[in-house]
Amino acid sequence: YANKPFVGGRKPEFVYFGGGTPSYLSVDQLKYLVDGMKALLPWDEAREVTFECEPGTLTAIKLRAIRDLGVTRLSLGVENFDDQVLKANGRAHRGREIDRAYEFARDIDFPQINIDLMAGMLEETEANWKACVSKAIEMAPDSVTIYQMEIPYNTTIYQRMKNEGRQTAPVADWDTKRHWTDYAFSQFQAAGYSIASAYTVVKDKAKTSFVYRDELWAGADLLSLGVASFGHIDGVHYQNHQDFGPYVEQLESGCLPVYRALTPTKDERLIREFILQLKLGSLSLRYFEDKFGVDPLDRFAEPLKRLRDRCYLIVEDDTLTVNRDGLLQVDRLLQEFFLPEHRNARYPDF
Repeated sequence: YANKPFVGGRKPEFVYFGGGTPSYLSVDQLKYLVDGMKALLPWDEAREVTFECEPGTLTAIKLRAIRDLGVTRLSLGVENFDDQVLKANGRAHRGREIDRAYEFARDIDFPQINIDLMAGMLEETEANWKACVSKAIEMAPDSVTIYQMEIPYNTTIYQRMKNEGRQTAPVADWDTKRHWTDYAFSQFQAAGYSIASAYTVVKDKAKTSFVYRDELWAGADLLSLGVASFGHIDGVHYQNHQDFGPYVEQLESGCLPVYRALTPTKDERLIREFILQLKLGSLSLRYFEDKFGVDPLDRFAEPLKRLRDRCYLIVEDDTLTVNRDGLLQVDRLLQEFFLPEHRNARYPDF
């Protein structure tokens, strides 16, 4: 990346270790990796360095090393607190390790600690889900990201389904997952948290930021640069190869591309930014008019009408707001705004 003309000589605005589980690396491996990266792309001026962790891989020594790397936001992939649920879903950690890792992280005083919860995992029940939400509130992390369980094609659970000839994933249905997610958001709000997006609640908005997310649209103006397994450069989002083998081959040959997609058109950038801001729950119509010279109510008239008719969003003065029902299924609804060639049947059974 540092040899690319657009990247060389610049300093990242954010660094993101993940998705995946970079905490499986040893302390020596992490130091070797980071020292090598900083020699090429120094991030001493980065506003945010996020590190995703699997709780079972953490010790006090490793957490201290992660903190010393300059990490400002630690994200713990908790998912659930019940040992049997974690075991059934192939997670490498258990409840005791979650408590230990979280206590270590608090002692080290990371500026931000996030935990992930997953609604609808294998063998998860409503009673278990409510207990997990209660436990998370008791822990009082700076932010909580709530996902609804899906079964991608490259997972062991999907392969097991395929081998057994099953057509339906052995997890909670979408109505149940949305109900549980809605319950979680309500409980966190009652505990003083604020909804920051379709997936996230934060304890204190003034102290909790998501630079890697927000720069997706600010980047076109600020020329932001991020380093991650995904990222964006000058407002262009890129994603590394999903197949690890070809990715490693390109890396070793020195031919790794900076990003996979062509520079988007103005309309494609408008669509992307509009969708990303909708995921936050609300947006300013005037902002898009000023930035793109387009009235979103005209450009997206048909999908907006459909969503308004289904009572998922409202428009008041300059603000377009997605309600709770809409946010609970936002990934499915936002396909309404895609260009025809980008639409697919990812959620045919919703």
